Amino acid sequence: MSRTWKVKAIGPTIPSMYLDKRLHDDKEYGLNIFKTTTDVCTNWLSKKQPKSVIYISFGSLAQLSVEQIEELAHALTTLNKHFLWVVRSSELAKLPKNFFEESSEKGLIVSWCQQLEILAHDVVGCFVTHCGWNSTLEGLSLGVPMVAMPQWTDQSTNTKFVVDVWRVGIWARADEKGLVREGEIRRCIKHVMEGDGEEIREKRK
Repeated sequence: MSRTWKVKAIGPTIPSMYLDKRLHDDKEYGLNIFKTTTDVCTNWLSKKQPKSVIYISFGSLAQLSVEQIEELAHALTTLNKHFLWVVRSSELAKLPKNFFEESSEKGLIVSWCQQLEILAHDVVGCFVTHCGWNSTLEGLSLGVPMVAMPQWTDQSTNTKFVVDVWRVGIWARADEKGLVREGEIRRCIKHVMEGDGEEIREKRK
């Protein structure tokens, strides 16, 4: 194929200010399909300790089941760590009853945010992600250790690269019913925040 078409790979195609910082006006993609709450997020993050916050987002398309959201919510509650969780408005009803009240001291739940800005913040120590390609590149480029929970299409392949090739994350494995259980989520988050997280961040350099 290379003899027929001359193809060159480029990337990662994320704004310059998050990479080499050569283009000072290049700070965002220029398109948001949801209303952001970035100011709320950054103000909340600014009061936290370095590498202490879990950031959770499954992109703009993936839909988690009620059971999966409950497992994730219980894991976050019992971990006793600060977390920022992006839950789209259409998914809020799936959260466990009283979850907002029970997690108010440790967590912030928003419907959308500027993901690059969040991942670039020095208090974020873990990225729980579906491993969509954009999220994978952003987590990789900004050196945030990932807990991968792939949902569909290319996400399992992306996860394979994250875990086995680049070694910048861990795969939270689903059980025979297709659910990633609370204990598995908790184990994986602890692994990257208390175990290999610093080694993963060093690989970005």
